[in-house]
This record gives sequence, structure tokens and C-alpha cells, in this order.
Amino acid sequence: VQLQASGGGLVQPGESLRLSCTASGFTFRFYDMAWYRQAPGNQRELVATITPGSTNYADSVKGRFTISRINAKATVSLQMDSLKSEDTAVYYCNARGRNDFWGQGTQVTVSS
Repeated sequence: VQLQASGGGLVQPGESLRLSCTASGFTFRFYDMAWYRQAPGNQRELVATITPGSTNYADSVKGRFTISRINAKATVSLQMDSLKSEDTAVYYCNARGRNDFWGQGTQVTVSS
């Protein structure tokens, strides 16, 4: 089982980034997917989830982030717009279903 996250980087406040996570080793379409993030000194927090019927977002990112998935490509993405310095964190891809799988994380830094 592997969840490979990519797309992180260094951007200025107000800019955008798109994170992607490619899954392998399990039946992707049967799993709910989520993005979490963890800033230094903080607990890991839920950013967004996507199920067959809905998407949900943390209040702190609502209206700025969009989660999506393509089952045929076993990928889940997180479009992040209007980034703020407080969005700086390591972002993790998570698959929830019969089992719980985690990716290795990708660093997002928002700084001027």
C-alpha cells in the first residue's frame, strides 16, 4: 500500500498550490479520502474529506480549498487558493475504509 503525495512548495501569501496524492495497493474507490496537516508544535488536524456523496472542510480553509478525486486514476487532490501563512504545515493524504492508510506528507510553506 502506498500513498504518494506531491505538489508542496514555497509560495507567497495569496498564491495557490495544488497537492496530489496517488494511491496504489488497495481498491481506491472503496475508500473515503482526506487531507490532514500538521504545523510545528501542533497536533495533526483534518483539512478536508471527500466521500462518495460529499465533501467537508475545516472552517479555517472553507471557501479557499477544494478537495477532489479521480477514481480511475486513484488520485485525490487538494486545490489551495488564497494561501495564508497559517496554512504552513506538512500535508498528509489519508485513506479511510476497511483500513486506515497514510502518505508520507508534503511540505507547504507560505511566506513572504
